[in-house]
Amino acid sequence: MNKIINHDRTAVTVIGLGNMGVALAEAFLKGGHPTTVWNRSANKADGLVAKGAALAATFADAVAASPVVIICLSTYEVMHEQLSPLTDELSGRVLVNLTSGTPDQARNTAIWAAEREVEYLDGAIMAVPQLIGLPETLIFYGGSKTLFEAHAPLLRVFGGNAAYLGDDHGAPLLYDLALLTMLYGSVYGYLHAHAFLSTANISPTAFLPFATNWVNHVIAPSITNPDSARALEERNYATDVSNLNTNKLGLEHIIRASKELDIPAEWLKPLHAIAAQQVAEGYGNDAFERVFEALRKS
Repeated sequence: MNKIINHDRTAVTVIGLGNMGVALAEAFLKGGHPTTVWNRSANKADGLVAKGAALAATFADAVAASPVVIICLSTYEVMHEQLSPLTDELSGRVLVNLTSGTPDQARNTAIWAAEREVEYLDGAIMAVPQLIGLPETLIFYGGSKTLFEAHAPLLRVFGGNAAYLGDDHGAPLLYDLALLTMLYGSVYGYLHAHAFLSTANISPTAFLPFATNWVNHVIAPSITNPDSARALEERNYATDVSNLNTNKLGLEHIIRASKELDIPAEWLKPLHAIAAQQVAEGYGNDAFERVFEALRKS
């Protein structure tokens, strides 16, 4: 059974004092929460101790110090290396893991926690450290709904937009990686575009107004269109706008021009191969979104 906790002054522990961990601990201190911290390099806690945090001598002491333990370490492997030896220290604790990793790592950690009767939430922070504590800061959570709701007031101290995604502990990292995939894909495309422009000494500043227009009126609407999302859900790729035949040719032009200008385009070749295969199978008049069929899990 989940304990009823007065979140006005709940004692918390923050484990891991990288830039994000420090920001999380500072948010709790600003909120008036008794805050214990731990990091393998203890000197990283100096600034927090000066602001009122207590530095635990050991990892075990840090876990035992508070009913709610926030973990923000470099990897799941590092986290388990520290947690695995603990027994009694974990009893009655709530672990909220904000370590970056994969959905399977989150789910396996949830199984590990359940076997030890430890209450566990997994989460993903969709922000930089400077945004911690703001009302709009988005943080995803997965796990027991009852557990999340019992601790939501505390969790909103470092992210007002605390989004509960359901009882799948892996869901937060799925959302995290999905959004990061969009980010890295768009940023790499942006850099490739400027590599093109640099061959003619066109500056990024000169191109910016046109890039802004393109993003605002073409790219953003195309990936935030409810009809596009619905098409993926229904796997209905009919279109009267821009079909696979047209987009396949567009990819071929980019790849050919990249070769002529000695710009690496390996990242686009798998996408072109998928589009070409879909066209060869007779889907050339379908929307470009049909490439999803080659990417989705069977």
